[in-house]
Amino acid sequence: MRDWALLETLAGVWKMGSNEEYLSVFIDESREHLQAMNDGMLKLEQTPDDVRIVQEIFRSAHTMKGMSATMGFEDLAKLTHEMENVLDLIRNRKLDLSPSVFDVLFASLDALDGMLQDIIRGGSGEADVTALVERLQAVARGETTPSSAERPSETVSEAEEPPLDQYQLTVLRQALDTGHRVFHVAVTLDEGCVLKAARAYMIFQVLENNGEIVRSFPSAEDIEREAFDRTISFYCINRLPPNELERLLLNISEVRVVRIAEIDRNRLAELARDAQQGVQLPSVSPSSSTSIAAAKEDTARIQQAAAAPGPERATVGSSSSAAVGRTIRVDSEKLDILMNLLSELLIDRVRLESIASAVRRQELTETIEHLSRISSDLQAIVFKLRMMPVETVFNRFPRMVRDLARSLNKKIELVVTGADTELDRTVVDEIGDPLVHLLRNAVDHGIESPDERLAAGKPETGTLALRAYTSGNHVFIEIEDDGRGIRRDKVVETALRNGIITREQAERLSDEEVYQLLFAPGFSTAEKITDISGRGVGLDVVKSKIEALGGKVVVESTLGKGTKFSVQLPLTLSIISAMLVKVGEETYAVPISSLVETMIVSPGQVRNLHGEAIMNYRSGVIPVVSLGRLFDVPGAKDADRDETYAVVIRKGRHQLALLADELLGQQDIVLKPLGKYLTPAFAVSGATILGDGRVALIVDPNALMN
Repeated sequence: MRDWALLETLAGVWKMGSNEEYLSVFIDESREHLQAMNDGMLKLEQTPDDVRIVQEIFRSAHTMKGMSATMGFEDLAKLTHEMENVLDLIRNRKLDLSPSVFDVLFASLDALDGMLQDIIRGGSGEADVTALVERLQAVARGETTPSSAERPSETVSEAEEPPLDQYQLTVLRQALDTGHRVFHVAVTLDEGCVLKAARAYMIFQVLENNGEIVRSFPSAEDIEREAFDRTISFYCINRLPPNELERLLLNISEVRVVRIAEIDRNRLAELARDAQQGVQLPSVSPSSSTSIAAAKEDTARIQQAAAAPGPERATVGSSSSAAVGRTIRVDSEKLDILMNLLSELLIDRVRLESIASAVRRQELTETIEHLSRISSDLQAIVFKLRMMPVETVFNRFPRMVRDLARSLNKKIELVVTGADTELDRTVVDEIGDPLVHLLRNAVDHGIESPDERLAAGKPETGTLALRAYTSGNHVFIEIEDDGRGIRRDKVVETALRNGIITREQAERLSDEEVYQLLFAPGFSTAEKITDISGRGVGLDVVKSKIEALGGKVVVESTLGKGTKFSVQLPLTLSIISAMLVKVGEETYAVPISSLVETMIVSPGQVRNLHGEAIMNYRSGVIPVVSLGRLFDVPGAKDADRDETYAVVIRKGRHQLALLADELLGQQDIVLKPLGKYLTPAFAVSGATILGDGRVALIVDPNALMN
């Protein structure tokens, strides 16, 4: 009913000639249906006899076809119509599912996504879908089409790059006239690059974060289906100097060569002459059908975007109607300023509450209470503005793992949990690249081939778990496989051979320290696939990226059973609820999210067992840590002689009691980082400013548990 109501609404709007007003509705609905079709195809590949899944995919394709036709996006409607025909045959048992059928359906979904992204950027959504339509029609007729593994690779060479069209030339000319720098960038990937499309996405991200791409070659569709050799070229407007841009691009794993040539007016004139003499191929610009007059408006947007400091800005050719009443783009630095202002407001609120309790004036107390309610609501909204679920990153991994597993002739099941876990948007934007590295290593080198797994007594289908969860002031993202594990001796041998450690150091290293060698720069050699499962490839990039975000990565492995990479990421700036405790004359904050309960501890209740402090707790015993002894606080109470308080915290199945002199109560606090001069401070995740102006350290429960 919901889909029919939407179609009727769109149809009515179309008749009134104002479909632009509802473009955002179409975009949102199309995104949902595309995601549903992708998820459904992945499920269907695992259970091809489940007709209910086909029905769901068919329903999404049918609805998307109707919406596209109503909105006038004919290429979208044409492609979804042919998909609908194939799905109809499948659900009626008239067509058997085969690898070639899955390949053409997945390729169609990629093309639909490319056209939708073009519409989001303000383009017409037009694309040449003739080849895909013919493949779908051949499948519907029962003709066999080669799968992607059998089909010869459709690649393009650098020499075939088409000339710029008039729209692109106009945009570049306007950029030069207004003082911006224009570059031609050619990026060549390694010969052994497995996920070329993923690497291309990272290249696009670097260029768009620092300017705007006017033209890319090959087209976005060809890049998404990896129908290119190893080189991608761009004409772009960028605010970075060439050497800095080259450094950022070379930091991307598996990028072999970067060539950057600056385009001046003389070179642009030559390109214009080439365009007049050469054959004009279809433009990959999202607004290639736009008139030259309209191009000036897009150029103005490019000039603003190129000068913007961060990634949160409008995209060239973006249609304002697509976001009317729905979302707006805000520079991330403005959100940082807003969060800092709110934190100062929160500190002043606590101070005012302290003053009001001392003055005891009813009018002041009532006003402070009202201010507290308003600031609490504001606090919740501002905090959510910077938070977003990791689902936005996780969503693209099932398809990526599926494609990589197929190319390696492996059977792998990806299990994703905790996708609704929220992180600061800055961290979410940056965490995608490290996770791609870790997942690729798990698929490519961690999980064995079906024959190896059967020989080892394992199921031929490997399991790859991707999970996220919150613990205390941190978010943990774990990637765990049930593959061959890591051989300690091979890691040490490779590290010795590369001069990373000495023989004396190797003899003293624990397993955890050995696994950390995988992240050492220079650990990877040309010997990419070895008995240590090749996990050194690109992992130095993973570690540097995670540490730049203020996090860390831990490796656990059991030979023959599998490996787990655990990425710990901090909430870089947040407002949290905490239990304030007093130790001597100092105040500490314990995050409520880790707290189980508080209790009074009588003298002698804490005992010593083999040099470790413990106490009875419910039906068992738990370890005890005195905050006074831990932080060497003068004047702290002694649990052997004085009555103290215990704050019981938990991480997973483990519990721990923290001893303090006094409980001051629960309070919302602003988590501030300590800064590079005070880190690393053991068991301290940050600091906060209290209402009376004093600084309180925030206890890190995770560090204490470890």
